[in-house]
Amino acid sequence: MSARASTTVRLKVRRGSGSDPSAARYDTFEVPHEDGMVVLNAIHYIQANIDPSLNARWNCKAGRCGSCSAEINGRPKLMCKTPVDSIEGEIVVEPMKAFPLVSDLVTDVTENWKVAAMMPPFTPRKPNSKEWRFWQQDVDRSREFRRCIECFLCQDVCHVVREHEAEYVGPRWVVKAASLDMHPMDSLNRADFMKNAAGLGYCNITKCCQEICPEHIVITDDAIIPEKERVVDRHYDPILWLYRLVTKDEEKLEAGVMKGLKMVFWGALLAPVVIVPMYYLIQALIR
Repeated sequence: MSARASTTVRLKVRRGSGSDPSAARYDTFEVPHEDGMVVLNAIHYIQANIDPSLNARWNCKAGRCGSCSAEINGRPKLMCKTPVDSIEGEIVVEPMKAFPLVSDLVTDVTENWKVAAMMPPFTPRKPNSKEWRFWQQDVDRSREFRRCIECFLCQDVCHVVREHEAEYVGPRWVVKAASLDMHPMDSLNRADFMKNAAGLGYCNITKCCQEICPEHIVITDDAIIPEKERVVDRHYDPILWLYRLVTKDEEKLEAGVMKGLKMVFWGALLAPVVIVPMYYLIQALIR
């Protein structure tokens, strides 16, 4: 049963342009309700029949282009994927607050394209005589990240991007880095970029971005945390640091070697405090 019994939909839309909050106002509109109506339908009705000066960005109206991002009742969403029947009472539509305002519901997301230009590109491994093979799980792992439609809702909800003037590229671009780092044929280690230029350390993994992704990408668990682990491996693991110092060859640092070195390191570290006491405990029990 529909949650909305009324024959009209009441929308409260933020209006104004520029960064001055005092210039903003909220206009209220009554729109005829139709079955299957989404918020973008209501915005289009306002433009066509009530106020043609209302500015909003959209393209496909099918949840694939990411253009109609907005904040609906305080939560970042795609207008084209938000049914009006899913919201009780008045619907408040506002622009994304993490980006400079252009006009009404339109924001300037140019900063994202600057970050895209900074990203170290896909760098294929050098050809050799061996036939390249990789597992389906490796394909699936990087394929998940390519579902991103660049709606930038994850950027909008990220409190670091939204509220702090920190040099953090945001979750969308950590996903991009992960899609390249986890590609079986890529040879570039982006840990230095993620630690320094990308400011990955500012993310405290609250999972806000993961919760609002319209493509259901597991941003925090599948992208951000693995990228943080790469940074730790490269900059803070003493055994791997010594290995690099000796070999001076990045291509030899394959995942299997790294895991083996870690097992040796932690085994040697835990032996005095775990294995030795267990040995004497077992000896005492036998006696």
